[in-house]
Amino acid sequence: MTNELQVYIDGEFYPKSQAKISVYDHGFLYGDGVFEGIREYNGVVFKLKEHIDRLYRSAHAIMLQIPLTKEEMTKAVVETLRKNKMKDSYIRLIVSRGLGDLGLDPRKCPKPTIVIITDTINIKAGNAKEVGITTMFSWVRRNPVDATTHEIKSLNYLNSVLAKIEANANGVDEAICLEASGCIAEGVGENIFIVKSGEIFTPPTSTGALAGITADVVAELCGKLGIDLIITNLTPFMLFTADEAFFTGTAMEMVPIREVNKRTIGDGKPGPLTKKLMTEFQKVIENPKNGTKI
Repeated sequence: MTNELQVYIDGEFYPKSQAKISVYDHGFLYGDGVFEGIREYNGVVFKLKEHIDRLYRSAHAIMLQIPLTKEEMTKAVVETLRKNKMKDSYIRLIVSRGLGDLGLDPRKCPKPTIVIITDTINIKAGNAKEVGITTMFSWVRRNPVDATTHEIKSLNYLNSVLAKIEANANGVDEAICLEASGCIAEGVGENIFIVKSGEIFTPPTSTGALAGITADVVAELCGKLGIDLIITNLTPFMLFTADEAFFTGTAMEMVPIREVNKRTIGDGKPGPLTKKLMTEFQKVIENPKNGTKI
């Protein structure tokens, strides 16, 4: 197959159709590993350092020793993008526990597996940014911080998959996950923000939510624009009665929420603060100083 994408696996490149790992890899058998989703815009990898840092934090939390330094991992990502001659892409960087036996003991896996995929992704409707998306609260509670917490960006995403299945079954675009006490944690793969009386609120990571890199950019923008951002527990009632609400995430970027469990948020259209932040966020991702040039 001509012009087939090349996939990096443990220092070698393979055509997409031939890129394989062993069925004995513990990433496949047990979801034992970590990953990052990263965006490239116009030949610049957005916040690559921050993504690499988060990958290594996740790995440290599960006692997974990545066999490359951060600098070597950065070079591997850049090399993969150059190999595929991509200027706008979605990068999936995966480090699994590696090849082992059918037992779950990580000591049986002597060498982690590293995979780098550069491709495209589309997880929202074409006009989602203009009209907003519909959501619902899922019965699937976020894994608590003393379990397989989403603070670790691990390969075990069944918690999110179950919530996404419920959203699909109910005909809405996305699900929102609550933590054990009923407070809002995040979406299936996004951080969540609400706007009330000119202030912005978002849940703490103590709900089990991932510390999002796009969410961090939004926090910085709030500071620059003089918008109060308050990190606090959010209840479903607070979201139902919010003036505006939006999701943030690497793949989704920033997307307004127009409906939650059939309750209209605000006037059902993207609100002024959401739109202002979306405009400013676009400027950030277009600035080559905010990433690593290929």
